[in-house]
Amino acid sequence: MEKVIIIGSGPSGFTAANYTARANLSPLLFEGFTAGGIPGGQLMITNLIENFPGFPEGIQGPQLMMNMREQAQKHGTRLITEDVVEVNLKTYPFTVKSMSDETYSAETLIISTGATAKRLPLESEKKLWGKGISACATCDGGLPVFRNKELAVIGGGDTAVEEALHLTQFASKVYLIHRRDELRASKVMQRRVLTHPKVQIVWNKVVEEFLGEQQLTGLKLKDTVTGESVELPVVGAFEAIGHVPNTAFINGQLELDDLGYIVTKKGSTVTSVEGVFAAGDVQDHLFRQAVTAAGTGCMAAVEAEKWLQERAGI
Repeated sequence: MEKVIIIGSGPSGFTAANYTARANLSPLLFEGFTAGGIPGGQLMITNLIENFPGFPEGIQGPQLMMNMREQAQKHGTRLITEDVVEVNLKTYPFTVKSMSDETYSAETLIISTGATAKRLPLESEKKLWGKGISACATCDGGLPVFRNKELAVIGGGDTAVEEALHLTQFASKVYLIHRRDELRASKVMQRRVLTHPKVQIVWNKVVEEFLGEQQLTGLKLKDTVTGESVELPVVGAFEAIGHVPNTAFINGQLELDDLGYIVTKKGSTVTSVEGVFAAGDVQDHLFRQAVTAAGTGCMAAVEAEKWLQERAGI
């Protein structure tokens, strides 16, 4: 029987592990294997991170995650590099089943499985990912390589518009590429982007190919009406076509919102099932930042510890 099982790594999972380990709860953490990406989360495919506190010169995403992982282990976290395929939250203690068909019991669960950015199914995208292509303008848009350059955002919803507006602080020009002739974003967001002098909307276009060898140099766009192709020279492209929260293994046992994210009590990480907590991007579709994920990982750990103490009557 485990006191705490943490499902998912990344900033939220490793922070939760660090705090629960230092509270002598001896956490067991499933860091994942293939589901939802790779162990360590989205930062494992992020190059330079300049906005995480404590690194004035920035730090590479994989290095930051290795540091967090090592710190959690140092304080006593036990790691299993497997996906969780099933949980049972209907009986207590909770049970967790791994991909190797092992079953574990826990008094509390912290779910920090994150959300996976939707990506375009192009070979050129895979080749140039992290070399001018990103899924987070807030994370990467201020990097020196993008400053005073022409950039592109792909998408037409609120997130795409927000990303485009954010990039105007750094770029000389931002192209917002949308497959239709009208945006899906809210009216107020549409007004902001339509009237911004640095933003040009490219209507009825889809990305056919990302251009460049070692670094992105442009986009090949296909017109969805005429079928014609044109090239657009840009040094950065930010995909804002949505995220998918990694919650399939929960199988409807927790309350989810309309987008599939875990619903937590306002100002906390408490879920709809007592003793189960959620941290990071799996319950946050607004901020999606490493530092906010780490913050909720801390919250989940503290709340789990308090819940265990209250249950034991301490």
